[in-house]
Amino acid sequence: MNSYDVAIIGSGPGGYVAAIRCAQLGMKTAIIEKYPTLGGTCLNVGCIPSKALLDSSHHYEDALKHFKDHGIDIPGDIKLNFKRMIERKQDVVDQNTKGIVYLMDKNKVDVYEGLGSFKDATHVNIKKNDGKTETIEAKNIIIATGSKPASLPFIKIDKKRIITSTEALSLKEVPKHMIVIGGGVIGLELGQVYRRLGAEVTVVEYMDRIIPTMDSAQSKELTKVMKKQGVKFLLSHKVNGVSVKGKEVAITAKDKNDKDVSLTGDYCLVSVGRKPFTDGLAADKAGVKISERGMVEVNDHLQTNIKNIYAIGDVVRGAMLAHKAEEEGVFVAETIAGQKPHIDYNLIPGVVYTWPEVASVGKTEEALKEAKVEYKVGQFSMRALGRSRASGDMDGFVKILADKKTDEVLGVHMVGARVADLISEAVVAMEFRASAEDIARMSHAHPTYAEAVKEAALAATENRALHA
Repeated sequence: MNSYDVAIIGSGPGGYVAAIRCAQLGMKTAIIEKYPTLGGTCLNVGCIPSKALLDSSHHYEDALKHFKDHGIDIPGDIKLNFKRMIERKQDVVDQNTKGIVYLMDKNKVDVYEGLGSFKDATHVNIKKNDGKTETIEAKNIIIATGSKPASLPFIKIDKKRIITSTEALSLKEVPKHMIVIGGGVIGLELGQVYRRLGAEVTVVEYMDRIIPTMDSAQSKELTKVMKKQGVKFLLSHKVNGVSVKGKEVAITAKDKNDKDVSLTGDYCLVSVGRKPFTDGLAADKAGVKISERGMVEVNDHLQTNIKNIYAIGDVVRGAMLAHKAEEEGVFVAETIAGQKPHIDYNLIPGVVYTWPEVASVGKTEEALKEAKVEYKVGQFSMRALGRSRASGDMDGFVKILADKKTDEVLGVHMVGARVADLISEAVVAMEFRASAEDIARMSHAHPTYAEAVKEAALAATENRALHA
């Protein structure tokens, strides 16, 4: 029987990063993955493939609608080769997953393919695809089994017409009318992909706005822009039925006035969030507590009730984000090594990779009002930037919320081109507890989208934005 200092169950961003950090710290490390490829949901059927399709569909839309403005004339009709677009997406995924294999080899991490389950608190059974079982021993075990798409009790996902994000990434055709249940990140990103490719897209959302966990100003701006792009929204609608007849999907719902609403399409994407995945883990054999909602219960050190077993990522509380899982993977590795690492969950950014992109860190205005914190707002429109005019990406804004008395930045919320990258400036500033004045006095290169951050900071300090 092979023995390890650390065994990690699951090879997503949390699991494989934890493995690398454990190995860097001198621990003999094993990682167990039930699928033939490493990388978990994010690399295989999540973040990476969806971004590949978002980029490809963006290029297609630009060629159709915007190239002429730039003086680029393409002779003949522009045709969509959807099969090649999906193949490219898979090429990107394959390159990334091979990169994880390289990293495991480089760091001398032993990789086991099979379903990992607890035999007890220090042993993991690995059931191989050929039916054989191997057992390894580990002083410490990290649960990193991730999440899977959630659904509604009355919806039967057939993976053909009623689909999740996994199937939406590998369709054989562009839908005629895709109905998206859920106006969160996944639904909006994939909805925008297929809208660009010519599908009619209708988003049905239970709440009164899309991306309801983000700042309401972002919801309002993204709704406006996506409506302009041709996406339809049914807000404050409660879906109560989804059925398939042949190639047609029928959806029934109640609107905010309790009136019946009916919709038909050829595909229905169910994107109502994700739920922790612990099926087959046999956590009870190790004595690990799992909540009624399927989450592994952990303390502030991400330690379960069994002291040598930890859990990270989507399977524990908090935002289901790849970069949050990575931070937790490093945190646990360093904790096991006897270090004293730190994560500030308030400073984990959230991003929607639509175009324009949406990005946030820290407190929203709604949260500050609820907590009765006195704050001031500085907001600056992307439209006022020379860089935005030059590229033609003029939608969006940067909004900075700062403490009314101390001027400390409490939250930064952005909509616009490349704000997914730009939000890191706000994370750095807030990690060092910068004031709006600090940001306002830093030189920002011209012409850049980042100038909007400086201008918003100026607006938050005595309303002195220079280009507003």
